[in-house]
Amino acid sequence: MPGILIYAEVQKGEIKKGAFEITSKAKQLVGDVGGEVAACIIGKDVEGLASELAKYGADKIFIVDGPEFENYVPEAYVQAFAQVASQFNPSIILTSASAQGKDFTPALAARLQVGSISDCVDLSVSSGKLVAKRPMYAGKAYAMVEAVKEPQIASVRPNSFAIEEIAGAGATEKVAVSLDSSKIKMEVKSLELAASEEPDQTEAEIIVSGGRGMKGPENFKILEDLAHTFGPTATTGASRAAVDAGWRDHSYQVGQTGKTVSPNLYIACGISGAIQHLAGMGTSKVIVAINKDPEAPIFTKADYGVVDDLFKVVPPLTEEVKKIKG
Repeated sequence: MPGILIYAEVQKGEIKKGAFEITSKAKQLVGDVGGEVAACIIGKDVEGLASELAKYGADKIFIVDGPEFENYVPEAYVQAFAQVASQFNPSIILTSASAQGKDFTPALAARLQVGSISDCVDLSVSSGKLVAKRPMYAGKAYAMVEAVKEPQIASVRPNSFAIEEIAGAGATEKVAVSLDSSKIKMEVKSLELAASEEPDQTEAEIIVSGGRGMKGPENFKILEDLAHTFGPTATTGASRAAVDAGWRDHSYQVGQTGKTVSPNLYIACGISGAIQHLAGMGTSKVIVAINKDPEAPIFTKADYGVVDDLFKVVPPLTEEVKKIKG
């Protein structure tokens, strides 16, 4: 019987949050599709992670474990996952539109000779077919896209769906895959990740972002203070202008040429709101803009706007959040 298969991305020995989101969503959709929700974990020493996926709705967890999967290598991971997909025979495959997912998903679709729907923000099933909502034209419009050939593949923008603890059967199965080494043209010698306790911007629930109005790198400290006050699910971001000025590293950049984010709360401080920036954060659940210029384009997208000097607004805001948080 067909079902839904999700790719559970692993980083730093942990399953990424996006995998739990799509597992929860798959559990909601599987009633309209039939079959089970299955997940596939690929990596080295990842068997112990299976129970986490069961907690969020996975009925079956396929485990591909071996030293050759210690680091993500596109061709090796695609070969392995394709073999799992052939065994499970899903009608739908879901992945997370993370940096890795954006590389993995189209390659998998090419291997399976089907199309893929990228960067989706909502999913539904109609007459057994997957229907995906995705932004287009830099976020100025949305398209409803239907997959016509199985397996139907879609990658989902992180933070698009809530994580729900709906226990699945959680049956595990180790899968021995056979890799064609002649197709693997690269080798990862080492992986260097940013040393930060803050969540990645793509997975953060709250982002406090700064732009040209910050006036210099030293002033981002007030944004960091506000983000830390919100707690461990919050982080900071930056516009392209701030990154180009050298005030923040490119890893903080939100926008068309940076990261695409969809937090529950996005606070834009001193950011004018060029279309390139709006394309990267326009699907945020709530947007708050703080800018001295009442004509700044960011206000057309904001749910709440404060026309004032951010240096007069952000510190008192931080103190009020501290009082609320206790």
